[in-house]
Order: sequence, then C-alpha cells, then structure tokens
Amino acid sequence: MSVKPIRALEAIREFLKLESASGIILVGAAVLALIVNNSPLSGLYDLFLDTPVEIRIGSLNLAKPLLLWINDGLMAIFFLLIGLEVKREILDGQLSSLSQVALPGIAAVGGMIIPALIYVIFNMNNPSALNGWAIPAATDIAFALGILALLGSRVPLSLKLFLLTLAIIDDLGAIVIIAIFYSGDLSVTSLIFAGVAIATLFAMNLLGVKRTAAYVVVGIILWICVLKSGVHATLAGVVLAFAIPLRTNEDEPCPLREMEHSLHPWIAFGIMPLFAFANAGVSLKGMSFGSLFEPIPIGIALGLVIGKQIGVFGFSLAAVKLGLAKLPSDINWRLIYGTAILCGIGFTMSLFISTLAFDSSIGDEAISARIGILSGSFIAAIAGYLVIKSSLKKDGDSND
Repeated sequence: MSVKPIRALEAIREFLKLESASGIILVGAAVLALIVNNSPLSGLYDLFLDTPVEIRIGSLNLAKPLLLWINDGLMAIFFLLIGLEVKREILDGQLSSLSQVALPGIAAVGGMIIPALIYVIFNMNNPSALNGWAIPAATDIAFALGILALLGSRVPLSLKLFLLTLAIIDDLGAIVIIAIFYSGDLSVTSLIFAGVAIATLFAMNLLGVKRTAAYVVVGIILWICVLKSGVHATLAGVVLAFAIPLRTNEDEPCPLREMEHSLHPWIAFGIMPLFAFANAGVSLKGMSFGSLFEPIPIGIALGLVIGKQIGVFGFSLAAVKLGLAKLPSDINWRLIYGTAILCGIGFTMSLFISTLAFDSSIGDEAISARIGILSGSFIAAIAGYLVIKSSLKKDGDSND
C-alpha cells in the first residue's frame, strides 16, 4: 500500500474518533441546556444568550447579542471545516471516485427529499410554517457517529464510511439550500465587495500562496461583506475553505490538512457544544404532551424518524437493485437500515436551519421546531442504536 492511501486512512480514523467523541459531548450540552432553561437558572440562561457583543472599527460597527455571534460567527468556522472536509474528500477521499460516492450519494438525496415532503404534508396549510421544510432534511454527523462509537469495534469501517460520506453530501446539500432559500434582502454593494474578496482568495490560490494566515485575513473581510449582504454569513466559511490549497510539493506541508487538523478539536469540543447549549434550551413551561403533535413538531419528528428511513434505505435499495451502486461486501441490509434510522438524528444542522427558518422573537414556530428536532433526533438515536446492535449480534451469532 502506498503512502497516500495510508495517510488517507489514518486521517479518516482520526476524523471518526473526534466526531464520535464530539457527538457524545453534544448530547451532554443539549441536556444541560434543557435542565438550565427549565430551572431557577433560566433567567441567567436568557441573560447569557442576550449579552450584547459589539465590535467597532471606525464607522464599521457589528453589534449583536451573543446568540447571533454564535450562530452567525462561530458557525461560519464550523462551515469552514465542512468546506475543508468536502474539498479534501472530492480531491483525495471518498468523493473522488464515482463508485465510492454512488451509494451514499443516492441515499443522501433520498434522505433529504422524503423528510422534506413529509414536513410539507403536515404544514401545507400554513405558509409561515412551510419555511421550515428543510429542517428534517439534515443529518448530524457527529451525533450519528457518536452512537456508532457506542457499539464498539464490531461496527464495520465500511459502514462508518457510508455514514460519513452520506452526511458530508447531506451537509453539502444543506449549504446549497441555505444559499438559495435562506438568504434575505440582498445588498448589491456588499455583494460586490464580497466578490472582490472571493476573487482575491482564488487568485492567491492560483499564485501559490501557502500561508493560511493570509487566507484567514481575506476570509474575515469576506465574512463581514457576506454578513452585510443578506446572504447568510456562514457561507463565507465554505468559500474560504475551497480557496485553501490542498495540493503542494511533497516536501511542503499541506495548508488545507493543517487547517483542518487544527480546527477540528476546537469545533468538535468547543464550538459545536456551545452551539448546542445555546440553541437546544427549550423552555417546557406551559407545554403539554399534545404539543408534540402540532403540525411543526410532528412534521419535523416524523420527517427525521420515518422520512430518513424511507429516503436513505429506500433510495439505497433502489440504487443497488437498478445496478447504479454496489453494497459493500462486509455490510448487509439490516446494517444499512439501522444506519438509515441513525440519519434521522438531525440535531446540530437541523437546529441551525431552524434558526434561519423561524425568527425566535415572533410566534412559537422556533420553539415548536426545537421540540420536533430534539424528540425526533432522540427517537432516531435510540432506535438506530438498537437496530444496529441487534444486527451486529445476529451477524456475530451466524459466524459462531
């Protein structure tokens, strides 16, 4: 085996390890937020999220509550990491070969379409609620891989790679959805400056600039321009990622891999848990069991739990039967089905899309969406874990 595949395999294993640990911490952060916001400390929780944070340089002024700095600023760094991962996978990884990407790619498409359709069916009579159609289309890669990690080393690596590739394609789809459907009124002036920043980034790439600090400086300028333009600011992170060089001479360090390696622990153990803590703290005051069955939460929950199963498993089965893709030799349909259920863990990305779809200061849509996301993700996590555990046990028994 050559050095390049060995390095790629080591990078995948390190990535899976970090994501799995992060998924477990995400659960703790979400539970902590629920406990704090439904206790005598709820006032402090709201005060923490509403803390005003302001940056002023001359006439340029950015003033937002802490919650929006987390959702617009720190999440841009999260999307930067997603962009780095996608670019690396396209050029050197699981997305570089059509045969490797066919099955998880088709499964990801099904896993986005069917949940969105289920949500629309439940909310078609409410134009305001329809804005949340993309919420159940997302998959939380860290949370899902964290559940797989609880099942130990018996989980085949090919199954983890299937889930990893599917989730990356799902994230790419979410990025496109956010860019097209969740951008506000556009500022032509800001877009022009953003275009200049983007042109500068890719010119630096073509000219062979390797210092990541130079890209970061231009990337910050790009983020400010995109923030002021009406396009969601997190997309600046994706654009910056695609400008970071991956290919260098053999004796030179790889800027993209170095940045990805440096960012991953901070995002996995810092930014993502903070985002979960800031956005998962639903107040249950005045709610009843019947609140779960209102159109928005039931549409999201069923989209995640049922829609993902039908979409991911159904499209996977169709792709193999039609000869469009092949099922890896060391996994079976029971494991694919269990993984399809796990894909119903929307959590982080679903919560993020819900912040774009619904204004938390107007009506109860945002709270209802969080209830649907948390309940649907919880059910998908438990059910997926049990199905995969049962499948691994049966496989083990059959090999005895």
